Amino acid sequence: MQRIGIIGGMSWESTQLYYRLINERVRAVKGGLSSAPLLIHSVDFAPVAALQAAGDWEGLTRLMVQAGLDLKAAGARSLAIATNTMHKMADEVAARTGLPLIHIADATAACVRAAGLTRVALLATRFTMEQAFYRDRLTAAGLSVLVPDAGDRAEIHRVIYEELCRGTVRDDSRATYARIIAGLKDRGAQAVILGCTEITMLVRPQDIEMPLFDTTAIHAAAIADQAIRDDLQ
Repeated sequence: MQRIGIIGGMSWESTQLYYRLINERVRAVKGGLSSAPLLIHSVDFAPVAALQAAGDWEGLTRLMVQAGLDLKAAGARSLAIATNTMHKMADEVAARTGLPLIHIADATAACVRAAGLTRVALLATRFTMEQAFYRDRLTAAGLSVLVPDAGDRAEIHRVIYEELCRGTVRDDSRATYARIIAGLKDRGAQAVILGCTEITMLVRPQDIEMPLFDTTAIHAAAIADQAIRDDLQ
């Protein structure tokens, strides 16, 4: 059986959305009682977040590679990382496990390009907005990427870790995100990428005045489609 291994738990709030979205899509396509054959390695997010804050990306890479190897040993034949930030080490995970990896930025870029858009705003954790690993992937796909200024990046990051990852959704934070997005639209953004899998809990299509690309939904659809293709082989 062609099982897909998912490295999740970062945070579990968004991983549960992945599980539902993947299986809803598989059922919609295949019908009946169909669902996706998945293996989920849900890590403890507390030490992950601590290593992120400390800038220990080598330690995080070791953790993620081991999670991938554990999934391979359990029978996974492909991998997905259910978070944007930890795609920083996606290439290393794929190389060390020898398994194909369904990359969240590639799936998102393909959706943006299919919509005929090229200039996007990126909202994400501070790591994803400020480091090159994610923006460069979007740029390589032909997209121009705008990020908020330093103060707004800090507030976006705070809301993710202090509120959304804890299951808290606040209307004042929604209004703050909408203000930031409006400012990016004024700078020329044609659409906004929700580049953190928890932001889908906060920002809704009706909250903004330009197209929204939800990486959680896009990535879950890509994983579901891979599961459906695997079933046909």
